[in-house]
Amino acid sequence: MSAMPALGWISIVRLGLVQTALGSIVVLTTSTMNRVMVVEYGLPAMLPGILVGLHYAIQLARPRFGHGSDVGGRATPWIVGGMAILAIGGIGAALATAWMAANAAAGIALACVAFGFIGVGVGASGTSLLALLARRVSAARRAAAATIVWVMMIAGFVVTAGIAGHFLDPFSPARLVVVASAVAAFAFALTLIAVYNIEAEGRAIDVARIERTSDVEKSQFQRALREVWSEPRARQFTLFVFVSMLAYSAQDLILEPFAGLLYGYTPGESTQLSGTQNAGVLVGMILVGIAGSSAIAGRFGSMRMWAIGGCVASAASLAGLAIAAFHAPQWPLGASVFTLGLSNGVFAVAAIGSMMALASAGSARREGVRMGVWGAAQAVAFGLGGFLGTAAIDVARRLLDSPDAAYAVVFGTEGSMFLVAAYLASNVDRAGRWSAVGELGVGTLAVSSHAGDQR
Repeated sequence: MSAMPALGWISIVRLGLVQTALGSIVVLTTSTMNRVMVVEYGLPAMLPGILVGLHYAIQLARPRFGHGSDVGGRATPWIVGGMAILAIGGIGAALATAWMAANAAAGIALACVAFGFIGVGVGASGTSLLALLARRVSAARRAAAATIVWVMMIAGFVVTAGIAGHFLDPFSPARLVVVASAVAAFAFALTLIAVYNIEAEGRAIDVARIERTSDVEKSQFQRALREVWSEPRARQFTLFVFVSMLAYSAQDLILEPFAGLLYGYTPGESTQLSGTQNAGVLVGMILVGIAGSSAIAGRFGSMRMWAIGGCVASAASLAGLAIAAFHAPQWPLGASVFTLGLSNGVFAVAAIGSMMALASAGSARREGVRMGVWGAAQAVAFGLGGFLGTAAIDVARRLLDSPDAAYAVVFGTEGSMFLVAAYLASNVDRAGRWSAVGELGVGTLAVSSHAGDQR
């Protein structure tokens, strides 16, 4: 840890609000707008896959954003600037989606620009936020802080999906633009409130650090990146992040069209279904947090076990959705989607808890670069997952001439990817083995702390 004062629980929760704001904008672009393009406009499922893949491809610049936060000494300007760009991108994506109804080519062109803005905004804001947490949160609180921040991002997904889904019906392109604009404006305002004066306690130390940082060091991004990549644990964790997040993201862009095509869901109903899934993710994360801090943590609390179990449970949930494809609309889709979210939450919190703990490992102060490397691996996996999932649906529907069989095959394939991720987690190098929950685990949630231990 640095010599800067450690953040208290209130400050950690405030930073979690930034993730809430980020999630509230992103969920509309990856779920609602995706569904409108495919179901309402009859465009190929590959189109939103390409657009979302574009915004993830741009996030390959995450290590560079993290390096800027490292050498600059302050993350707040990167967080606020990134969120402003993200808000503009979210509004632009809604305008582009609405424009596609009248002029598909022009709407797609605008969407490419808008999703590019979204990629820059998420990369700059999200990477700098996590680097700040890794830098300013004490070791004892780091894993719990990761859980809190991630849970608050999922809460942003859930709340936005529920409220936006309500106001989107009856659907119209103009209504989509109004709802997306309101969400973007609220998210940016929430970010300004969340980060106000958050780094004030360490400002003098930050200034001194900046003055000690030579111009040569500030320009040596490539050297910093090589140093991080030379660390065995960083490389191992990067591989796991890539494979597991590829499995995690492959179903993201096909679930709402699946609900619309096979179950007859309206745009508002399918948006609320996305909220159901994210509610399951939220519950899964909280359950792991509670279990990790309970009396049984010593026997059943390793991060490795939670990651493996979450991956296996996610594979089983996707197998259930494959069966649901042949039994729509009788199969209880909402329950299946909630179970998938629950399984994803168990896996994700183990991965994020490890990421936060490992970010401060190593000989040099490279929290931002490490977070950037893992964020870039996640972004590539998410981009490929979204594209491959949607492309697989298009190809399978053409070859099988049956939407239910096509979705069953794709969901089954995604489940097998989770099994591969579980295998990788079970074979992590013993030298870099993940520690027990007591060391790197999710720990207790912030609600277990009292007011005397606040900011």
